[in-house]
Amino acid sequence: MSSRPALAAARPTGFRGALDWQHLLAWLQSDSTISAEEAERTRARCALGESAQHPVLRLASLGMRRATDQKVLDVEHLLAWLAPLAGVQYLRIDPLKVDVSKVADAFTADYAQRHKVLPVAMTASEIVVASAEPFSTEWLPEVERQTRRRVRLVLCNPQDIARYTAEFYALAHSVRHALRNGNQNRVSFEQLVELGRSNKQLDANDQSVVMVVDWLWQYAFDMRASDIHLEPRREQCVIRFRIDGVLHPVYQLPPAVLLAMTARIKILARMDVIERRRPQDGRIKTRDARGNEIEMRLSTLPTAFGEKLVMRIFDPENTAKDLDALGFSVHDAQRWEALLKKPHGIILVTGPTGSGKTTTLYSTLKRVASEEINISTVEDPIEMVEPAFNQTQVQPQLDFSFAQGVRALMRQDPDVIMVGEIRDLETAEMAVQAALTGHLVFSTLHTNDAPSAMTRLIELGIAPYLISATLLGVLAQRLVRTLCPTCRAADPQAPVEQLALAVKPWVLNGDYRPFKAVGCVECRMTGFKGRMGLYELLVVSEPLRALVTAQPDIDALRRQAVADGMQPLRLSGALRVAEGFTVLEEVLGATPQLTESGR
Repeated sequence: MSSRPALAAARPTGFRGALDWQHLLAWLQSDSTISAEEAERTRARCALGESAQHPVLRLASLGMRRATDQKVLDVEHLLAWLAPLAGVQYLRIDPLKVDVSKVADAFTADYAQRHKVLPVAMTASEIVVASAEPFSTEWLPEVERQTRRRVRLVLCNPQDIARYTAEFYALAHSVRHALRNGNQNRVSFEQLVELGRSNKQLDANDQSVVMVVDWLWQYAFDMRASDIHLEPRREQCVIRFRIDGVLHPVYQLPPAVLLAMTARIKILARMDVIERRRPQDGRIKTRDARGNEIEMRLSTLPTAFGEKLVMRIFDPENTAKDLDALGFSVHDAQRWEALLKKPHGIILVTGPTGSGKTTTLYSTLKRVASEEINISTVEDPIEMVEPAFNQTQVQPQLDFSFAQGVRALMRQDPDVIMVGEIRDLETAEMAVQAALTGHLVFSTLHTNDAPSAMTRLIELGIAPYLISATLLGVLAQRLVRTLCPTCRAADPQAPVEQLALAVKPWVLNGDYRPFKAVGCVECRMTGFKGRMGLYELLVVSEPLRALVTAQPDIDALRRQAVADGMQPLRLSGALRVAEGFTVLEEVLGATPQLTESGR
């Protein structure tokens, strides 16, 4: 079924061609979207001079107010109002969901710019074309004839169309150019075994390869990605971004292009470009579009089809935050601050990989850093270079481990020591020794909750009396996605019983304001923007020390920790749901179930 009959039926009588502000203003007034007075004021302001702006952008810049609720009609509101009037769908372009290599072949960049249209999706029978001029469709039959597909027109922001037209076609051109200059043959499994020995590879310094790498980084920074994955495959390699903890496919590249990109990035990171058989680590410093310095940690891994490269992005704005920005409740923030004032002892942060332990430690150390304090760290690897710390990286190939690093730091007159991770008995013993000799020691441990940290230390071989003497507190944490503040909406249909069931045997008191994810251009239609921490803070009290034995009762430890003020992880998450920061599904997927012993 063609989209044109529906379009013609809904089109304002007699109108055809490019939009202008006079017609838009008249339609806004005729359907009572704006009052007659507002229309007259806007008409008088527009008549003062001509503008090359798209009429929707021009009217949005004047701050017109809707008659019903006096809300300002911005670009999004005006486009959402115009779409049904034109008989088309309003679409916010999400570049993460556009197959650039496919849509860029629909028609040329010159054609797209001339008609101000952009293909955003394509199937075997249909091509979806974005336009900011829904009444100018003279180009449509030609596109249907050339592509042999039905065109479905969608209305989009003219600024997005201009931006993504340039980005999509520039990227597609760079990839094609790189392929023309390199080996286009399919890489077989046998050939990949001999990677790096062939001379028929793309030049890593080719201008097109340089452009693709630069685009990739800037795109990742714009998307707020925390990791960039370059993953080799037999036929088409994949680029994925991790955004708010979830991986999103971004683009597919031929193997020859990915090889050149990987080589280019390894050169910039001063890594061994020839070596593809062993894992390597590296670092790169670059800048985003605003000129802010961004640091990336690189890791390569040999796979069946080539070298996989992961770049972890460390944005200073996200890596070291104020404690308030981490998501601590007032109750836990006060108890955590009290621990930081202790002169010596061990403070542990626990949780699985990717739960934000490093961010919490860096933020905490920045909080206590001053000219009078010597803060030294031993890490594997150094996550983020911080001028306020003296940072050391372990090097197993040189027989320099965590334990040896702590031993060396003990002779460096430290006040505060941060050990990246306690993995073995030797490291744990050195951390205890440092605490016993008057140092404040921070470290991480992999456990499911805070009370389990004590049993883990005992399993490693630390004597219970040493744990009682040195351990100050344990912070267990998880990360959950937060609802986008721009588009989140109240969810009156959310069953309160589910939240009550999730926190049993606890009982929540107070108001419950459930919200749901909606999706908008700000959050890339996911409904979520950013992440926040959920915390379970155990402060070691005298009654709890008495429970630390050679075979401790974990249930008794939990009960005492709760009696001392610990708030379990799931309960912390449930409170955030009740406050409207996230949704219950996020909390249930990230936190362990509550037990009777945690009551």
